[in-house]
Amino acid sequence: MNELCQLTIHQAHELFERREISSLELTKAALERIAELEDKIHACVTVTNDVALKQAEEADRRIGNGDITLLAGVPVLIKDVICTKGIRTTCSSKMLENFVPPYDATVMKKLKAQGAVILGKGNMDEFAMGSSTEHSAFFPTRNPWNLSYVPGGSSGGPAAAVASNETIYALGSDTGGSIRQPAGFCGVVGLKPTYGRVSRFGLVAFASSLDQIGPITKDVTDCALVMNAIAGYDPMDSTSVSYPVPDYTSQLNHDLKGTRIGVPREYFVEGMQEGVKSALEAAIKKLGELGAEIDWEVSLPHTKYALAVYYIVAPSEASANLARYDGVKYGFSEQKASSVIQATEKTRQFGFGAEVKRRIMLGTYALSAGYYDAYYLKAQKVRTLIKQEFEQAFEKYDALVTPTSPTVAFKLGEKLEDPMQMYLSDVCTLPINIAGIPAISIPAGFASGLPVGMQIMGKPFNEETILHIAFAYEQATEWHKSKPEI
Repeated sequence: MNELCQLTIHQAHELFERREISSLELTKAALERIAELEDKIHACVTVTNDVALKQAEEADRRIGNGDITLLAGVPVLIKDVICTKGIRTTCSSKMLENFVPPYDATVMKKLKAQGAVILGKGNMDEFAMGSSTEHSAFFPTRNPWNLSYVPGGSSGGPAAAVASNETIYALGSDTGGSIRQPAGFCGVVGLKPTYGRVSRFGLVAFASSLDQIGPITKDVTDCALVMNAIAGYDPMDSTSVSYPVPDYTSQLNHDLKGTRIGVPREYFVEGMQEGVKSALEAAIKKLGELGAEIDWEVSLPHTKYALAVYYIVAPSEASANLARYDGVKYGFSEQKASSVIQATEKTRQFGFGAEVKRRIMLGTYALSAGYYDAYYLKAQKVRTLIKQEFEQAFEKYDALVTPTSPTVAFKLGEKLEDPMQMYLSDVCTLPINIAGIPAISIPAGFASGLPVGMQIMGKPFNEETILHIAFAYEQATEWHKSKPEI
């Protein structure tokens, strides 16, 4: 493998500064790596060779003129749910198979202003609905650690691409764990920022009160660098919060002395794999050795309701958001119909996959007359209780630490026929989206030869604390240096 593909953002930046490599060389290496591996991993829906090479040449001109930002010239893969002007954005759905946005998402404008190089669009579960990237309308993505296993989802393509060095970093989206769970399954770093911290303008909506864009990277330093670029208020997003953005790299140090960390017992769920449990316990003990004060007796009792709350709130919002796909304005349109109503019905019948239809039906039912109070309204009330529980915990602790997932990656096809088992794979990540708080997944060991992720949750708009804890742990261990042999 070309050694250039193994670089992190900060390593590439240093080499650019010293003029030891060019962006064009790095970009060509990444595109060659994609060409070499894509028939095995299937991480990309679209590869933009010409765009990437042109952007790399422009980045080299900027760098040559001394205009070098930290992301300048560094190749990135974008989850195919984020709008990219002039580049196909499919949401891995037949419904948007040929959709080319006429505008950029705000995060894309920010990356382009930094001089980023766009390699293409990453595969995902259709409309970000899934936990394995098997619900893509095009093909399933495979886990680079074992090609018979899933990479997680819904950001499985971006996570697999980062893990296999097809890209230096990626952007994903997270509605119930869709950045953190695949990052955990693939042995990379994934951060879900606080709701409102990163603009959602140009993110194709799944569940508007839960969705958030965030980075998937090879190490914690890169994660902080990407957050520096994409965080901040955006008037184009009505849910964006005008709150000061710190330099996320400023607190990346090894000292955890005095840091108070709680371990909620409810996240060590029944049915958790023993290897995951032992890896997490060892990781948490390492945090203690680094100076953190660990409390193993934390309780968040409303956590057990989070799965039920999520699968009422998220499908309800999806039901409303996906109503726009009617075959009239844009996207797939079924032409063989005898009336407008039948055309709409057939467009949705053939345009949406099974999982998307399942969630639309769940949401429509929960919002229907006679059931709204019993389901959606009650779910929102329990959501408030879950949020309050986190607020109370963060009065005592600087961060909470849990597994990212109760298991390591599972085999392709293993849970496809059992949606409930698939949903349970996100049981540790869902509560974070419900509460709107930030959380990061970092590599914390292996079980059954597959990566284990550790999740660190923090107070709202306090990403720098969880990045600090993640960095201290990462630098004291070797897990982030482990790479799949592919």
